[in-house]
Amino acid sequence: MVVTRFAPSPTGPLHLGHAYAAIVAHDMARAAGGRFLLRMEDIDRQRSRGGWDQACLDDLAWLGLTWDGLLYQSTRLPAYQAALDRLEAMGLLYGCTCTRGDIKAALSAPQGGILPSEGPDGLVYPGTCRGKPVTSGALRLDLTRAVNRAPHLEFTETGTRPGLHRIDPLQMLSEVGDVVLARRDMGTSYHLSVVVDDAFQGVTHVTRGEDLFEATQIHVLLQRLMGLSSPIWHHHALIRDDEGRRLAKRDDARALMTYRAEGATPADIRRMVGLG
Repeated sequence: MVVTRFAPSPTGPLHLGHAYAAIVAHDMARAAGGRFLLRMEDIDRQRSRGGWDQACLDDLAWLGLTWDGLLYQSTRLPAYQAALDRLEAMGLLYGCTCTRGDIKAALSAPQGGILPSEGPDGLVYPGTCRGKPVTSGALRLDLTRAVNRAPHLEFTETGTRPGLHRIDPLQMLSEVGDVVLARRDMGTSYHLSVVVDDAFQGVTHVTRGEDLFEATQIHVLLQRLMGLSSPIWHHHALIRDDEGRRLAKRDDARALMTYRAEGATPADIRRMVGLG
């Protein structure tokens, strides 16, 4: 059975980009007679306030979408800790006390002013704290050890870059780095929680924006390390503004609640995002 999900962060209003992502996931599942699930990625408790979760649900219901389950990540902290304990037992985690400024300085200083490299987890971490105990700060994945335990990785993509993709471990080491798996104020991170929850919810097809394509290699690696099955991936195009920028939650002019207040219909929204 095809199982898809839409996983917004309830930190602001849904916009046209969210509508597109939700409709794609919903329609894929319904066309196959499968299940469409919702997941509120509310691990950032400081920003996930103000009733935005209910506002998201109201917008999705107004669009005519129906779902077969709803999960809040804030209820899943024990599952994330169990995953971290497993990775720690494998010798794959270490503590990190570096700030973003520390990382940028470490990357820039020896390179004569060359700008630091960016990966799917932000600045590619240079391994400054590698070897520190897990009791120190955030928890990072020792990527060198990780890829040595799972050297042959691949995934199937059906969206913007269809086909079988083989992951190059050396390229991953240079372009991804030691990613954060748990932040001090959250007890987890996006990369860890999304992998654990996709497995828990039985997601078979992950649909999401193409901006997350490069993060897929991280998720496939974590799935292999933890013995989880890897879904089929479907990355889709992003909805952008008139200047080509990806829509953000701060862009209230394109918020679904704004269109609703102006009298738009769900069919109008589908046409606006090219799915009408």
